[in-house]
Amino acid sequence: MCGIAGKLNFNDEPVSQGLIHAMADALAHRGPDDRGSIVRGQVGLGHRRLSIIDLAGGHQPLGNEDDTISIVFNGEIYNFPELRETLLKQGHRFKTNSDTEVIVHLYEEHGVDCLRHLNGMFAFALWDAPRQRLFLARDRLGKKPLVYALTGKSLSFASEIAALLEDRSIPREIDLEALDLYLALTYVPSPWTMIKAVRKLPPAHYLTWEKGATTIKRYWDVAFEPRNHVSEAEAAAEIRSLLEDSVQRRLISDVPLGAFLSGGIDSATIVALMTRLTGRPVRTFSIGFDDDAYGELGYARQVAERYGAVHTELSVRPRMVDVLPKLVRHYGEPYGDGSSVPTYYVSKLAGQSVKVVLSGDGGDEVFGGYPWYVAASRHGDLARAFVRDGVQAVRSAWYNRELRPGLGAAKGTAMGLGVAIKGWRNPPQAFERLITFFAARDRQRLYTAEVAQACAGKSLPSELVQAAMHRHNGADFLNQMFYTDHQLYLPDDILVKVDIASMANSLEVRAPFLDYRLVELSASLPARMKVDGTATKRILRQVASDLLPETVLNRPKVGFGLPIDRWMRDDLHGMACDLLLDPSAHVRPLFRSVTVRTLLEQQRSGTARNGYKLWLLLFFELWCREVLAGTSNLLSVPQRLESIQV
Repeated sequence: MCGIAGKLNFNDEPVSQGLIHAMADALAHRGPDDRGSIVRGQVGLGHRRLSIIDLAGGHQPLGNEDDTISIVFNGEIYNFPELRETLLKQGHRFKTNSDTEVIVHLYEEHGVDCLRHLNGMFAFALWDAPRQRLFLARDRLGKKPLVYALTGKSLSFASEIAALLEDRSIPREIDLEALDLYLALTYVPSPWTMIKAVRKLPPAHYLTWEKGATTIKRYWDVAFEPRNHVSEAEAAAEIRSLLEDSVQRRLISDVPLGAFLSGGIDSATIVALMTRLTGRPVRTFSIGFDDDAYGELGYARQVAERYGAVHTELSVRPRMVDVLPKLVRHYGEPYGDGSSVPTYYVSKLAGQSVKVVLSGDGGDEVFGGYPWYVAASRHGDLARAFVRDGVQAVRSAWYNRELRPGLGAAKGTAMGLGVAIKGWRNPPQAFERLITFFAARDRQRLYTAEVAQACAGKSLPSELVQAAMHRHNGADFLNQMFYTDHQLYLPDDILVKVDIASMANSLEVRAPFLDYRLVELSASLPARMKVDGTATKRILRQVASDLLPETVLNRPKVGFGLPIDRWMRDDLHGMACDLLLDPSAHVRPLFRSVTVRTLLEQQRSGTARNGYKLWLLLFFELWCREVLAGTSNLLSVPQRLESIQV
């Protein structure tokens, strides 16, 4: 696991070696073990390394036999041993035993189509000197990040925004479209970032610059085309075999490794398979909070004891006034998922003992683990929950652990900002409202006149969700929900959280459930095998039936969130008031002070549950102070995009 950065000047002007060093060093937390760089005239590549495979020989940038091709790489290629054998038979000569060098020679054989041969998590930049081609690529599911800034004079890229902003030629203006998306979804989806000049390369895409022309293309997509003839027994056997292979491939390491263990079925299954495949105890790591309602330590202990794991757990009470600024610095743009806090702590705990962990990430999206999937499979139940409680109450209750699978009665239903859905006449719209925090009308009330006018008549969050759902018009509604989460929530929320939190602690996280072969297999199964009207992850529970204690196997999903509503009433209320109502606050030109004050007063008095909304505003203000301090032109009114591509 590493950090990469670089720049290409279009006018043949030499790239500054000092700039490449500065960009790479901004990623030192991603790669504390080694650093390297090259400058070849108009192009420069920088690298920070977390040494995992071929500790002695894996220094980057790395080239082919005659150094006409150079690469900087972040990630792991899990099928590199067999790729290497094939390439050796084809006459390629290797200087190292690293997976990185395999990509170079694979590119020599197949060009950009080399991506179709790779099984792994990756983001890389490759400079092909003879062709004068820069080739940037990102893995299929989006486990490794890659951001870039394309101007009329240059193309800069990096693993994180902070490194990219070492290039002072990149303007630091807020993108109002990204702001609107963030307030709606709690994260900024690809290809946007909160900075107008910076974009994310979407998952399963590559970018090439060659002789003045820049092209971005998708090279993979998951197809939800169920095989209705397959039996559940056959499906379970296929999944078990492929999952074991996926875990086995992710055990390749020249340094100590372990596993996150939350106590849920996903991470517990991974720990069970790791133990069986290695024949030895696994080092496991769990985090909990003083408030027992927000932890699963007891269940994690059951799994650890069953498999004789070398188990480490920590119960903490975060001091959020100290933790929140740290998270802001690492994420590089506003990010509102509160589970970033426990993910940061468990990564810090594990990083003190190992360099690599396996996790259960992706199990919910691949096998249908969220409670709204169950309700959607019953159709009317979710609609009735919306009408009864309001969308915001339903979703807020889930995040605050007051909602259990099946969408039972949610507490705190007197939420004036909730928007009821009156039926399933427009299922995509129903799902859109479920995943939205600030509804469109609430965002308009929040914005100042200038921002409201810029965003008026637009519904970008809606367009993104609808575009994703309609991409599989032939699929049933449940599979459309799965696909939408694959395109938005998984890569731009879940995987961002894991990458940033782990890399902040110099820790590599591998997710066996997100092997693209397993994702494709799951997508080929009828939705009823994954979720029915009574249970989530039906097929996965069959797969793990001989691996886990009954108490873990069949318990409801809890997840790992934070008591943000309570914190925004107590611990963080003063901080939020001081920062958001400060006359010099960065949010003042963007948000109406009277609306912000009302949200704060309602939260303090308990007349409304605005905790997550205030959390989003607070993170945004802290980010402005951290990243945009001293920038005069913060407000950018973007032109409307002609089309939305997902």
